[in-house]
Amino acid sequence: MINQKIADLRLDYKLATLNEEEMAAGPVQQFDRWWVEVIQSELDEPNAMTLATSTPDGKPSARIVLLKSFDEDGFLFFTNYESRKGHELAANPQVTLLFFWKELQRQVRIEGTVSKAAAAISDEYFSSRPVGSQMGAIASPQSEVIPGRSFLEEKVKALEGKTLERPEHWGGYLVKPLQMEFWQGRSSRLHDRLLYTLGEDGNWKISRLAP
Repeated sequence: MINQKIADLRLDYKLATLNEEEMAAGPVQQFDRWWVEVIQSELDEPNAMTLATSTPDGKPSARIVLLKSFDEDGFLFFTNYESRKGHELAANPQVTLLFFWKELQRQVRIEGTVSKAAAAISDEYFSSRPVGSQMGAIASPQSEVIPGRSFLEEKVKALEGKTLERPEHWGGYLVKPLQMEFWQGRSSRLHDRLLYTLGEDGNWKISRLAP
């Protein structure tokens, strides 16, 4: 049965267009162009992105993580290596990232492969985090069942006043893109979708997808 109150929720997108002749030669360059506009728009947590992973037999899962850097080498985020996503990334390095910037009526979808960031990069970022965040990374056995919140609070309290170093179970991942789709909302659901695909020759091809 259709809930008509939900089904009737819709917005006609009319803010912008996306044309092939306007696109950068490579997807990271194009992402950087959009990123500048995102920052200028002062959106809340524009670096929030959905990370989709799956088990080797295809069981998917998704969650929000935060982008911390990007360049031609890939898109960088940090997490617990022993979490559910950490185990899935170790078993199946194929991932998807999804950004949705509602206020700009834009999405970016990134498909690629993931690998652990260099230890020096993880050390550098960990040392830059607020002390509370450092404690949380050390104390939390992410994704494991725990008896209650007091379990975490006691572990954090035990760390107070101590010198904190990055734990081996926590660090960065780098997603190297193989495909990147840029989506611009358009009126009547005739959205613009332009897809970059990495060829065997190392060059990027741009294709338009039907909405």
